[in-house]
Amino acid sequence: MNKVILMGRLTRDPEVRYTQTNNTLVASFSLAINRRFVRQGEERQADFINIVAWSKLGEFCSKYFKKGQQVGVIGRIQTRTWDDDQGVKHYVTEVVAEEAYFADSRRDGDMGSGDFENTFGNTFGNTMPGSMGSDFETSSADDLPF
Repeated sequence: MNKVILMGRLTRDPEVRYTQTNNTLVASFSLAINRRFVRQGEERQADFINIVAWSKLGEFCSKYFKKGQQVGVIGRIQTRTWDDDQGVKHYVTEVVAEEAYFADSRRDGDMGSGDFENTFGNTFGNTMPGSMGSDFETSSADDLPF
């Protein structure tokens, strides 16, 4: 099984490009993820993980994610290689996003999930407001078993 769940802060705004073959949107960004433990006398360290989001999920990320925001990403690890113009082989490991969520707590003046849906509508079908890529369907409070 290849499944990754990450929560961290964007180190930069997502960068958008399009594939040459079929003009598919690809958004790239990286997350700074604090390590869980701090050694005595040292500063907290972070890992910087590269994320790639394709098509509609990439469009969502490029439109709503900004540098410094805390976000959650669910996806899979992928490795790939390529040769550059000088024949040097390059290796990269990245997370291919399958779902992406806002993870910041609400601050004064920020939009809450209800404000998001009221402002932008249910743009992405039956996904939760503030998320993209989830198959979770929302229901009315009357349908809940508790």
